[in-house]
Amino acid sequence: MSIRQQIRPVLTLALPLILAELGWMSMGIVDTVMVGHMANPALAISSAALGQVLYNTIAFGIAGILLGLDTYLSQSHGAGHFDEANRWLLHGLILAAGLALTLILIVFCAPNLMMRLPIDHAVITGSVSFLGALNYGTPALFLYFTLRRYLQAFNHVRPIAAALVTANLINVFGNWLLIYGHSWGPIHIPALGVTGSGLSTSFSRCYLALFMVISLWRIERRHHYGLRSMSRHFEPRRIHRLALLGAPAGAQIFVEISIFATVTFLIGFLGRLPLAGHEIALNCASFTFMVPFAISAAAAVRVGQGIGRKAPEEAASAGWAAILLGACVMACFSAVLLLFPRAIASSFTTDSGVITAAVPLLLVAAVFQFFDGLQITATGSLRGAGNTHAGLLVHIIGYWIIGLPIGYFFGFHLHYGAVGLWMGLCVGLMVAGTTLTLIWRHTTKKLEASKFTQEPLTTNN
Repeated sequence: MSIRQQIRPVLTLALPLILAELGWMSMGIVDTVMVGHMANPALAISSAALGQVLYNTIAFGIAGILLGLDTYLSQSHGAGHFDEANRWLLHGLILAAGLALTLILIVFCAPNLMMRLPIDHAVITGSVSFLGALNYGTPALFLYFTLRRYLQAFNHVRPIAAALVTANLINVFGNWLLIYGHSWGPIHIPALGVTGSGLSTSFSRCYLALFMVISLWRIERRHHYGLRSMSRHFEPRRIHRLALLGAPAGAQIFVEISIFATVTFLIGFLGRLPLAGHEIALNCASFTFMVPFAISAAAAVRVGQGIGRKAPEEAASAGWAAILLGACVMACFSAVLLLFPRAIASSFTTDSGVITAAVPLLLVAAVFQFFDGLQITATGSLRGAGNTHAGLLVHIIGYWIIGLPIGYFFGFHLHYGAVGLWMGLCVGLMVAGTTLTLIWRHTTKKLEASKFTQEPLTTNN
């Protein structure tokens, strides 16, 4: 199949995932918008920002290890080895349980370090409370991550979208109920503020996990993939192989998210207003990022299935189709951010100081959208081919060795503040997007020249 022929199947798989990812990101945006209408919006948004950034950085870095399932599940499906895929799911669930426990312990201990940071004490206190509330939803979050990988590898993506859309409705109601408090006769719900927002998100994640369990049960009854009859004996080598393949993917996500977390904490030294503006811009950039992120998941599945079917040209064209789609959609988002930055910032809060702080950051975000689309879709394509190391190395160099020093120089030495730090992020994304696209080009040449064996995974085994 040519690249043009691959656009439709990639889009068919990606569209429900895009809806799901936008729904996922909407939870954080809803939290920010609703706490942004509290009595002190700068304090509330800043507190939620620090809590969200710290939790997401650690959680998605650890959960990223489960991305190794994308390669094994999609290649097993492409080869028609359903029992093999089921065994990978079982061991993915075991690995997920251990990873969830690790995150719970880290988040539980995090306040001891956070209280020592030279950031506004009121902001830290609020973020610690928000972080603790998010931790209640950790086991459900990891269960959702794992079951989702299986469903999308088997092309059942609509339940994922439905789960996220309905979970957002629950989160909106939960935020309204718990942030501001309400009374109905003898029933009184206290106003929990930022903490209530975190509790609402945790409850929504429990709903997500339950939705995934029910969806998988219904799909198994309809399609008979053999989940109920599979062998359930424990194989340590599978855990080892999952961790070996997934660890670089998790580390890559950690490197990417942690650079934004580091910038968040650096901006926190500048005061509440810059931090609140940064949180709004970061929410917007993260929201647009979810579209190519979903396309990258579709790329990993389509490339992996092509390799499983021993169709290297199909795998290569699927990856290029995803990269093309990701770049085009991010170019459109760039235009929106350039044309309507103040209107976008105003949708989060009516505080003029926060809006003024957010607008220039949204303009910087508009510049790096295209390259953000390139880097994440190329990463997904490489993951489908079993290459999880390239993205890690590129992100370390692009973000930490090149981007962060440039951002720090512009932000603190040239006194551009938050805008300067975001300029460094922009440079890092440009480097990552360009480099990973070139690596995928090299990978496609290897794919088309290769002769596949019976082993589902072809590289980095």
